Amino acid sequence: MEDGVATGASVAHTRLSRLAARVPSLRQLLGKPRLLQGLLLTALLAAVARMLSELPGLGVIGPLVLAILLGMAYRELMGGVPLGAAAGITFSSRQLLRLGIILLGMRLNLMDIIKAGPQVLLLDAIHIAVTIPFVYWVSKRLGADRNLGMLTACGTAICGAAAVAALSPQLKARQEETAVAAAVVAILGTIFTITYTLLYPVLKLGAVGYGAWAGSTLHEVAHVLAAAAPMGREALDMAVLVKLARVAMLVPVALLLGVWVQRSARNSAAEHTASPAKAGTRSGKEPIPVPWFIFGFLAMSGVNTLGIIPPSVADAMVVAAYLLIAMAMAGLGLGVDFRVFRRLGGKAFLAGLAGSVLLAVLGFFLVQAFGLAG
Repeated sequence: MEDGVATGASVAHTRLSRLAARVPSLRQLLGKPRLLQGLLLTALLAAVARMLSELPGLGVIGPLVLAILLGMAYRELMGGVPLGAAAGITFSSRQLLRLGIILLGMRLNLMDIIKAGPQVLLLDAIHIAVTIPFVYWVSKRLGADRNLGMLTACGTAICGAAAVAALSPQLKARQEETAVAAAVVAILGTIFTITYTLLYPVLKLGAVGYGAWAGSTLHEVAHVLAAAAPMGREALDMAVLVKLARVAMLVPVALLLGVWVQRSARNSAAEHTASPAKAGTRSGKEPIPVPWFIFGFLAMSGVNTLGIIPPSVADAMVVAAYLLIAMAMAGLGLGVDFRVFRRLGGKAFLAGLAGSVLLAVLGFFLVQAFGLAG
């Protein structure tokens, strides 16, 4: 028994050592000018995006998508990116993205979601379960790439650009696919946010019902805030609660997406192998891809729920999370040409538009069916 415990401890220590070896220290970062150059560039673009998001009319777009657009604009105006910045840009797009997603968990208080009752969780679960397969199906019918269609579906159903960025590694999506999907979902969310505010007077929903509808159907957190704030405190509180419950769904969706990716790979291998049985046996030994940083996100949510960290510190960590994710988005934008965006964006936009309409209509009726209309 003791030998088994010792062996397990040794394995855990080895894995932690390997993980620590992959994380560069501040001294290492400063000692690599090329890495530092790319980090400074993405940090500058993220900071500008943050400032622009404070301007009237741009807040509804949000700093994450603005960072993507700024990265694309920089690449277009400068004729590319500096060669010496490539390593830092890649580091921002990958490692900093994962760290940002982990810290974003500090925004969630799991007890608030539980107290909201099963209706809220069921409402969000139904929306996600219906929207993801529908948008993906439409995108396939339109001839969009598999990864682009799935990222657009997840961004529409869960939490916009943050969901796209978090789930992109699961699909091994290309930079341009991730950036296009995030931008498309943000544009759609902005259009629907404006539409929601115009429709509110004729919907015959109370403030709480409208908040539940907006929170369960709009794309980004910024969209939910923009649509619900003008309707009063009750609408805003309900909208944020329902939206954050959707954000929490990121964890099970990531796991299910890993199963889907593995099954798709297995089927693809079987089609290209003379002996499907052997192909299935070989692929069956492969582990399900799991985005471990998603569990870091869940752990941070637990820390915030327990109240271990003061609220002011938790708020600062959320701000840092969005800065890191914005740096990652800027890095993605720096790798995307506007011509690529125009080529890929049309089909994804139409698929996301169909899904957004379905989500809005379904959400309106479900809010009333669950007694949340107010």
